[in-house]
Amino acid sequence: MSIMLDRILDAATDNLRFAKILVQMGLDPNNVTWDAIFNRLLELFLHNITLANMFALVGAIFFVATLLTHTMVPLRVANMIGCAFFAIFGALTGAVTTFLLYLLMIPINAYRLRQMLALVKKARTATQGDMSMEWLKPFMTDRKYRKGDILMKKGDAANEMLLTVTGKFRVIEINVELPPGRLMGELGFLTPDNRRTATIECIEDGRVLTISYEKLLEIYFQNPQFGYYFLVLTSQRLLENLARAEAIIAQNKIAPQTPFAN
Repeated sequence: MSIMLDRILDAATDNLRFAKILVQMGLDPNNVTWDAIFNRLLELFLHNITLANMFALVGAIFFVATLLTHTMVPLRVANMIGCAFFAIFGALTGAVTTFLLYLLMIPINAYRLRQMLALVKKARTATQGDMSMEWLKPFMTDRKYRKGDILMKKGDAANEMLLTVTGKFRVIEINVELPPGRLMGELGFLTPDNRRTATIECIEDGRVLTISYEKLLEIYFQNPQFGYYFLVLTSQRLLENLARAEAIIAQNKIAPQTPFAN
């Protein structure tokens, strides 16, 4: 193996380009050994070890870590740490552009991290009994409806979820009124063919907030933990609808017997 490496080195030194590189490194092309190359590289490494370069090295390690993370929260944390080290590097070397660039990236990442953590926290709270969807409002857009408008029809293609804010809405199939703060269209997100499972009509002028299924998927892939809490929340909604349907069926069974009871 040693003989083969020596032959490779001899062949490389015969190349003029490689010889030029050796000269630039401070080596003699006519007398090159592996020990000489290693010692020269070690000398260059030790010569360039400075406090600024050490900060840059640590920053680079954290930036590589961002490429290896699978979720958004640790990615944001690693990116913030890397930006901090690169900002210090820029300050120590006098590179104003580098310093300002990475310094500005820190609060941006901090804001996004805080937003994501707040989203997960509120989603967790929702699964523990608070069925409010307030935590999702920053990601939704406003829309208004008038009395008589049909928000969705059973069987239609579904591509968004809605949250009632004001007004009144009715699920036609089961004749149930939806007050403010109720979620609509979430089951279409979970069905295999993304179809509406009910028809909803506006019975009093009102306002809703909407979020597309694509945005929900984006939030999920940024933080799978949010996806878990959303599924739990949706399951609770489904159980509520099931209990309501069972109550209606029970009432319908009792209703015909009432006249005879009198």
